Amino acid sequence: MPKIRRALLSVYDKRGIVPFAKTLVQLGVEILSTGKTAKLLKANRIPVTEVSDYTGFPELLDGRVKTLHPKIHAGILADRSNRSHRRSLRQQGIEPIDLVAVDLYPFEEGIGKGKMNLSKALELIDIGGVALLRAAAKNYRHVTVVPGCEFYEEVLRELKKNSGIQESANKKLAYQAFRRTCRYDRAIRDFFGEHGAELFPDVLELSFRKVQTLRYGENPHQSAAFYHDVEKGLSSGKFSLQGRPLSFNNLLDLDSAYRLVTDFRKPAVAIVKHAGPCGVGAGKTLEEAFQKAWESDPESAFGGVIGVNRTLGPSLAKQIVESGFLEVIGFPAIRPVALRVLKNKKNLRLVPFDTLKRAGKIQRAFKQVSGGLLVQTEDEREIRASQLKTVTKRRPTPQELRSLLFAFKVAKHVRSNAIVVAQGEATVGIGGGQPSRVGAVRLAIEKAGPRSEGAVLASDGFFPFPDNVEVAARAGIRAIIQPGGSIRDREVIEACDCSEIAMVVTNLRHFKH
Repeated sequence: MPKIRRALLSVYDKRGIVPFAKTLVQLGVEILSTGKTAKLLKANRIPVTEVSDYTGFPELLDGRVKTLHPKIHAGILADRSNRSHRRSLRQQGIEPIDLVAVDLYPFEEGIGKGKMNLSKALELIDIGGVALLRAAAKNYRHVTVVPGCEFYEEVLRELKKNSGIQESANKKLAYQAFRRTCRYDRAIRDFFGEHGAELFPDVLELSFRKVQTLRYGENPHQSAAFYHDVEKGLSSGKFSLQGRPLSFNNLLDLDSAYRLVTDFRKPAVAIVKHAGPCGVGAGKTLEEAFQKAWESDPESAFGGVIGVNRTLGPSLAKQIVESGFLEVIGFPAIRPVALRVLKNKKNLRLVPFDTLKRAGKIQRAFKQVSGGLLVQTEDEREIRASQLKTVTKRRPTPQELRSLLFAFKVAKHVRSNAIVVAQGEATVGIGGGQPSRVGAVRLAIEKAGPRSEGAVLASDGFFPFPDNVEVAARAGIRAIIQPGGSIRDREVIEACDCSEIAMVVTNLRHFKH
């Protein structure tokens, strides 16, 4: 195990560098350093040799060139077991460098703070640091690379224990260094490509950062973790404000609730169970929206996940407490008074939507299949009243039209075949995930019961047969919205006319498999 005699310290993030350097000196290690790092070490009375003094060459171009010198890189890259390498070092008066502690200019953090022009971004692209990390990691058999302050304690522990670093430990650190430079280069690539402007590249490279290890996956025998998409610049903030750790299934339901309520401009509440909505309401206030969502299907709502698209206040918090058992509430913000109301529900998780927040211009959706990924753009199309075409003799009333648009928006978030029955801006029956559309119609109407009388119905896909309309008519449905496009559209329209049902078509399908 080679002894560490000389270390190069050059860091942007100065946290922990002083005690790290002090301990190295106590262990007999000579310190080389650059610029502000050297200045800080000297200010703390740590003996240090500046790189410019060691190389005999000053820093150039306002600090762009500091460590890009043969005396530095040859000292790092030399194979100590190679006679030719050792001879070259002696001939050139170059001393081996045994440890390299380097981090990188904060490019990712810099561009994540907001819109940044190209000139500023260029100055945050680290050249020398990346070269040092790669050189030290490549030569891990002889050199210890320390790619960030989070590794200081680990390295010092090894040094104190073994008077050197074992090759196996060096290899793990080299992996971390290459992982760091890989992520860094990807962030730069994405910035120059305007954050993934190429939707479907020949080689798809994805980068995710682990936020939390989960208790288990969909079932207790499966392991799981939650990762954030690094390319979208996500920040987890505080993962959960109270309650037990979130489960895999909690996060799936929370995501479904988040996607649904953020589709609405007015106050909206969604209650989700098993990745599908069981109740959705919109209104003038969150309290009104919650009441509508809860009354849609209170039996299914038990143990569900709630998503709201406005700040959660004390009034709604009291409604939630009185309603019954719920697993999770997701929200964009919460008032301190509401937190106090909910604090006694110790098992209720409170999750800011920052945990799931989507960012960026182009959204891609991924579904894993055996052997690979299916990639598509997100389903973000929204239908407006002006885009609807009435195909029946009876036109929907203004109230029915408003309810139809509401129901069709909800249907987008229900597993296909998806059917949503609504009264006003409240769901009263939802049928999804059925192999036949008429089966989904029957399920939604069964859920609605007497509330289907005078209600509207939305379908995420076209009606293949008129039997769907016949079932709806017997239940008292007065208006239907669906994409259209079936070879039996004429028969479906005639069935509506026979029952005086108004039907509008969207020419837009919302399948969700």
